[in-house]
Amino acid sequence: MLLKRNLLSLALAAGVLGLASCNKGGEFSKTKSGIEYKVFKSNGKSYDAREISADGDATYKERIGKIMALHVEYRTGKDSILFNSRKQQMGFPVRVPLDTVRAAQKGGLEEAISLLQPGDSAVFRFNVDTIFAKSFRQPVPPFMQKAGKTMTMYVKVAKVQTRDEAMADVQKMQGEQQQKMKEHADQQLKADDVKLQEYIKKNNLTAQKDPSGVYYVVTSAGTGPKPKAGQIVAVQYKGTLLENGKEFDSSAKGNGGKPIEFPIGVGQVIPGWDKAIPMLNKGSKAVLLIPSSLAYGQRGAGADIPADAILRFDVELVDVKNAPPQPAGQPGQPNAADIQRQIEEMQRQQQGK
Repeated sequence: MLLKRNLLSLALAAGVLGLASCNKGGEFSKTKSGIEYKVFKSNGKSYDAREISADGDATYKERIGKIMALHVEYRTGKDSILFNSRKQQMGFPVRVPLDTVRAAQKGGLEEAISLLQPGDSAVFRFNVDTIFAKSFRQPVPPFMQKAGKTMTMYVKVAKVQTRDEAMADVQKMQGEQQQKMKEHADQQLKADDVKLQEYIKKNNLTAQKDPSGVYYVVTSAGTGPKPKAGQIVAVQYKGTLLENGKEFDSSAKGNGGKPIEFPIGVGQVIPGWDKAIPMLNKGSKAVLLIPSSLAYGQRGAGADIPADAILRFDVELVDVKNAPPQPAGQPGQPNAADIQRQIEEMQRQQQGK
């Protein structure tokens, strides 16, 4: 479901920068598993191509159990940018736990990362079907299928650290990142509000504004109850970019025509939905106008939602119901995971557990 804020799913599988300048000179080398690559080592002034054995990097075994910090950029076969850590993580690197590369991971991101040493820059080119099957463990999304048969990854390795060193770095980074994100979001919210008011006036809409900054226009009022936090809602929707009206997702296309269901107010959807949907009575149809900071923010989402994009959703609140009781002993909705859990979760994803 596109509405989930798990934009970093690609980055967590492996991580890295927009070093398009490294895609220069010479042909791609190729691993036995089919990964095409160019790896470069800095000589202090420029980058020289680094040769890699057909059996991989012999020094990788020394890094197993450590954490690699890298900058990454992913591009489609048509050269559209999917993810750029420098832009979408405010200059902070992605961190990837290093583990033994299993046979099932050959040809995937795990094997590509195993070829890299601290200070390396690289370009990797993958077959789309292979990379999604091996590393992402999901079917190739339609927009990727349309964009060509390959996916390119540009990498710059910042450092390799012990787990304790990485945890300390992440804690420091999170504090800095949260501050930067807040400052950016505050500034962007003001700019977005000007654009939203212009849009509302231009389209002669009768809109109400939530204190968070979301605008909503009830086009057909329902008579049922309004949802409360924790209740399950069912919503039909179509999402478009406010700037140009381009549709990026809908329940008709992405959910087989069925409404999507999710608990309200627990962070399973973008904040703008958690704020706006409770304003509607069951049966209502409405237009939601969501500033970027309450949508996908500075990171954007895939190839269809750029950074700082204001979104419009045409929605219908089809149903509101209580969540089923949780089995005895099952924990409730978790709080934000601590650093250790984040690293362990990344490790589990890499191992396929």
